[in-house]
Amino acid sequence: MKRILIVKVTSLGDIVQALPVVADIKRAFPGVQVDWAADEAFAELVHWSQGVDRVLCAPLRRFKKTRRWSDLKAIWASIAELRAYRYDYIIDIHGVYKSAIIAFLARSRRRIGYQSQDLGERGAAFAYTGRFGPRPQCDAWHGMRISASEALGYQVDGAPVYNLRVPEPVVRPLPDEAAPVAAFFHATSKDDKKWPLGHWSALGRELAERGFRVVLPWGSDGEREAAGQIAAEVPGATVLPRMSVTEVAQMIDACELVVGTDTGFVHLAHALHKPTVMIFVATSPAHCGVHAPYRSISIGDGQSVPPLSAALEAIDHVYANAPALPLQQRSAAAAA
Repeated sequence: MKRILIVKVTSLGDIVQALPVVADIKRAFPGVQVDWAADEAFAELVHWSQGVDRVLCAPLRRFKKTRRWSDLKAIWASIAELRAYRYDYIIDIHGVYKSAIIAFLARSRRRIGYQSQDLGERGAAFAYTGRFGPRPQCDAWHGMRISASEALGYQVDGAPVYNLRVPEPVVRPLPDEAAPVAAFFHATSKDDKKWPLGHWSALGRELAERGFRVVLPWGSDGEREAAGQIAAEVPGATVLPRMSVTEVAQMIDACELVVGTDTGFVHLAHALHKPTVMIFVATSPAHCGVHAPYRSISIGDGQSVPPLSAALEAIDHVYANAPALPLQQRSAAAAA
């Protein structure tokens, strides 16, 4: 076994949670080269992996929006790079048309993908010469590890290893101060995944009482407005400036605590071994959540809004050094 290509094109959280497949493969086959094909929008994240040998990318998402000639030329150029090596195996752990096309264009006699019922788009099956076994009864992240191990013939062993190294910032992402910093990722791609702003404000006030400073990143004008509403009710809270993906990752790396909804940056916080609480309102924590004993935890049932008290209990679980709230404040939080 000399060279393997992993295809996982998008999105940020899914790519983060797929990275342990690289460590699994390299543990099973010492000396093997592992390449990764991703959309250009997420390629810098894959570059942070210390296990990936070559990152292949193209502006697929951008071209879909712009249809610019320059982006099409970049895609054609990426195909030549994709075909520069012959792979022993291509492992498509995405399972949609665009990932299947990448797998088909790459040079290999062994292209492995999901069974038809497990594909995101069933037409993707045209690209594969072999299939993973039936999707196991586990969360999506461990399922990717199991699928890759079945294809290559090794056993998954131990906790996931993300092996990420975020670039050192030129300027410190957070000001020097004694207070521990808690980042709130309140924004999501869908409204039904949001935790109420009132809950965020109440949680921020409780953490301020504990001595935390709350910071609020954002990615759109609407998210910035919501962050401002939360910050206005939380003593010492700061709405951060617009930041790149790398800058957000550097900020996360400098934080003591991350609380957020089911979004990619909260998955990244978990992968960077930060104390992390992920809040689920409309998606499944059993399928898409994070968990590491006393470090990362998911709350909610995916069908209703978790109460403030659940978030506070989760913070106690992942951040054991945080001072306890006064009894009267905890009682008030439990009633929320």
